[in-house]
Amino acid sequence: MQGGVSMRKCWGVLAAGVVMTGAALTMIRAASADDGWVTLVDGDKKVEFTEVGKANWEAKDGALMADKLDGKDPSYLVTKTSYKDFQIKAEFWVDDAANSGIFIRCDQADKIDSNICYEVNIFDKRPDPKYGTGAIVDVSKVDPMPKAGGKWNTYEITAKGTRLTVIFNGEKTADVDDSKHAAGPIALQYGSGIVKFKKVQIKPL
Repeated sequence: MQGGVSMRKCWGVLAAGVVMTGAALTMIRAASADDGWVTLVDGDKKVEFTEVGKANWEAKDGALMADKLDGKDPSYLVTKTSYKDFQIKAEFWVDDAANSGIFIRCDQADKIDSNICYEVNIFDKRPDPKYGTGAIVDVSKVDPMPKAGGKWNTYEITAKGTRLTVIFNGEKTADVDDSKHAAGPIALQYGSGIVKFKKVQIKPL
């Protein structure tokens, strides 16, 4: 009888250990799910950016958005950190008239354009659609150009060494080798229309 009780206690301890181990593994997986990812924008939360050019950026309805320029020049939210090799995940919404983009590896932080950065474009109505939405301006063309207007979209951007890849809504739109820009800050652009960034994350590689 005593042996049976001891055996039951033993099995009980083992079962509890298995349950606890499973729970611990679940917690570890959950904790490491975002391992290495740095959140730049998450709804109404964002890191501290430097603004180059002026627009009415505001946190509204769970996104960082702008719909008006204060002046003629585009507005850019520029990170205070420079990045060399990295992955970016971004969720964004634009209307049909929007001109926006994600600028990477910018050579300087106080002047942003596609000559001194790689511009991953968000611009459905660009006069030359080869470098519109899904393209890296003047570096990697897209044909046909996908459309971003009127819906939520995702970008996955990877820069590693000279290799640059862009995935728009699950489809690869750019895959190129280029060495013009090696490292630098990231910038989110507002040029026209309505632009909303719901979530932007970066993972240094």
